[in-house]
Amino acid sequence: MYKKGFSWGNFLIGVFITIFTIACLLPMILTVIVSITDEMAILENGYSFFPKKISFYAYELMFRSGSNVLQGYLISVFVTVVGTIGAIVITGLAGYTLSNKNVKYRGALGLYFFIPMVFGSGIVPWYLICNALHLRNNIFALLIPNLLFNTFNMFLVRNFMSGLPDSLRESATIDGANDMVIAYKIYFPLAVPVLATVGLFYALGYWNDWWNAIMLVEEKDLYPIQYLLLQLKSQISMLRDLQYLSGAASQTPPSESLKMATSVITVGPIILLYPFLQRYYVKGLVVGSVKG
Repeated sequence: MYKKGFSWGNFLIGVFITIFTIACLLPMILTVIVSITDEMAILENGYSFFPKKISFYAYELMFRSGSNVLQGYLISVFVTVVGTIGAIVITGLAGYTLSNKNVKYRGALGLYFFIPMVFGSGIVPWYLICNALHLRNNIFALLIPNLLFNTFNMFLVRNFMSGLPDSLRESATIDGANDMVIAYKIYFPLAVPVLATVGLFYALGYWNDWWNAIMLVEEKDLYPIQYLLLQLKSQISMLRDLQYLSGAASQTPPSESLKMATSVITVGPIILLYPFLQRYYVKGLVVGSVKG
């Protein structure tokens, strides 16, 4: 039986990957540790993996009684889930249409989608359209503006589906299936890698979005978590500046620990989601970018 011998090349590759993994994990670990470190300890000793004093004041401040952070979290989760599913369906159907060789003028349609990718209209037309569609102070203001598919994602899906055999569509058509059945029953299951890839892109966009809340939402009950934490950090910074000017001796506002706590809260769901999509991510991105 052949026994694989020692290889310096594989050993060095393993060492490099190990060092790179540790280098990626250390900032994340430090972020969690600093988020539960007392503010005075941070000011005196800086960031440290071994804090002098543990404090959960930053988290208590965010989730205190009367805070909208938990509600904002639920709003962001709802918008991310619903918006991502809707965007995947729209992008998948558009990609299937442009990959279907039986569709007339699909080249012209592709060019029509490509032009906005290069030339943007600007903020004013976007705002006027949102107002015309009554996307103000409602949950749809956080969903609809980002629901229209990203052109780059659509071309990824189109390229991936163009690489699937045309015989699949032809045989299904002979059996009496229409395009909707073919898309949902045949092409979508086969395109799971690329759909999962663009789904991750959409989920990141929805989860990190605060622009729509600033421009279109005035009701505090509809603020997503990103915008709420942005406001909270601004308030803490202002309070800290006022305390410094007045010389007050009250508890130091957790400016530094709050920054890290907000990072933990906002990045946490994405970190938990990514491992489930990792096996699709690279495959969908690479295959969708080279086929077509």
